[in-house]
Order: sequence, then C-alpha cells, then structure tokens
Amino acid sequence: MTTAETLRLRHRAEQAASRMPPLQVAAERVAATIVQGVHGRRRVGQGDAFWQYRHYEPGDSATQIDWRQSARGQRLFVRQNEWEAAQSVWLWRDASSSMQWRSADGLPTKLDRAELLLVALASLLARAGERVALLGGGQRPVAGRFAVERITEQVAGRKQSLDSLPVVEPLPRHARTVLMGDFLAPLADVDAIVRRFAGAGLRGHLLQVVDPAEASLPFTGRVRFEGMEAEGQLLLSRVETVRDAYVARMRDHAAGLGDIARAAGWTHIVHHTDQPPQAALLALFTALTQRVGP
Repeated sequence: MTTAETLRLRHRAEQAASRMPPLQVAAERVAATIVQGVHGRRRVGQGDAFWQYRHYEPGDSATQIDWRQSARGQRLFVRQNEWEAAQSVWLWRDASSSMQWRSADGLPTKLDRAELLLVALASLLARAGERVALLGGGQRPVAGRFAVERITEQVAGRKQSLDSLPVVEPLPRHARTVLMGDFLAPLADVDAIVRRFAGAGLRGHLLQVVDPAEASLPFTGRVRFEGMEAEGQLLLSRVETVRDAYVARMRDHAAGLGDIARAAGWTHIVHHTDQPPQAALLALFTALTQRVGP
C-alpha cells in the first residue's frame, strides 16, 4: 500500500470514527486494550436440536436463513438451534438517580462507568460471535457490529429510571444476563430478582459499581448527607465516629450480594469507579465465555 493510499484509508477511518457516539468510541477503546488477550468461546458446533424459527434481522448471516420455511411466506426466517439460542446475552444497567453520583470531579459517575462497561462488553461479545441485546430494550439479540451500534443508541438515549432493579421479562431458557448497578437496594429485593431469573433457567452475573467514597466514607467533621432518591437528609456532626460501622455494613452488604449470586449459580464482581475499567471488563467477559453446558 502506498503512502497516499495509507493516508486516504486513515482519513476514511477517522471520518467513520467521528460519526460514532462518544460512548461507543470510549467503549471500543477499552475493549481494544484487552481483545488481544482473550479468546472466544471454544465451540464444537452450532448444535443439532431445533429450537425455533424467527424473522431475519440485520446482522444475520445469509447462511442462517431457512429458505424452505421462508418460501412459505413473504418474510425471511432464520432457524435457531438450542445451543445457539443458549448463547444470547442480555445486558442491563441501573439508570436510577443514585447511579448519577460521584464523590469527586475527577471520577465518572457510577452510571457513566456502568454504561461504558456495558457497551465495551457488548463489543467484545459481538467480536466473539455472540448475540447481545439490552434487557428491556424490546428487541431480540443480534450479532456483529450492528448489535453494538444499536445498544449504544439505546443506552445513549437513556431516560432516568425510578427502578434500581431490572424488570424480569421472558427470555430464552439458558440465555445469560449481566446486571450492572450499585445494588444498594435491600438484599431481599435483589435476591427476589435473581431467583426469578435463575428460576427461568438464566445464568447471570452481577457487576456492583461503587464509588470509592461509598466504600470507605472518607469524610470528616460535620457533613450533611442528602438522599438522591427521596430518602431525605441526614446531618452528622462527626461523621468519622460512624465510619467503622458504616464500612462494616457496606462490606456485609457486598458479601450478601455474593451469597445471593452463588446460591443461584451466578457470579458477583465489585468494581470501584476510581479503578480502570479493563479489569472488570475482562472478568465479565471471561465469566461469560466459559463453556458451561445447560
């Protein structure tokens, strides 16, 4: 390739990147830092047991089309086998008010970090050939670049949610789900959601996103705390006097989340927003690409 051709190619690439949403650009950069160090799921085939027909969607390969079934009507149909259907991954992040907090200007909000990890994970999964979708997005999971672009658009067009936990919806049995949030809701509420997903045959992963100040309560002196979800205010004259009890309670809450996940056969990962996102992303991707039979 000549120098001129190289420059033209670079220019086209820069133009294409400039049209990508900032969230997707950042997520792709995070994903690119670890993509060389991971490998896709070891496959033995697409499976033999027929599961269902579904309509052809953008991003599907032409080789997946069942031409005999499609000839019966005016729409194209894709044949899904049971193994393939089991590999759909549904992603969710908490968009409630508590996620929009950060303890310092130099830190991302918990929501910003969760969304960065969600899109970066979608990118890695799409590169590995998995089908991904946003839980609650109202659309089926798809593979390839289109999946990442669609999820980015859905996430970037977010609206504040009053729900700090996902709504359980019917998903293909043996699918996987990744739930990202601070999970500061009562443990009983989290347990109920996880049990319902697990009871429907879903394997899953909890990524708990925590601001470092939430973990350590580093404040001193007189501090007024104000709830971001109508919890009211709390004024402490010497906040350091409750630090040990607070840290122990947060530690117990995280341990409780771990117990809930393990009881359901799920995983639980804690990520602090002052840490690089790559470690959490790699841990999630590794957990998701473990080949586990139904």
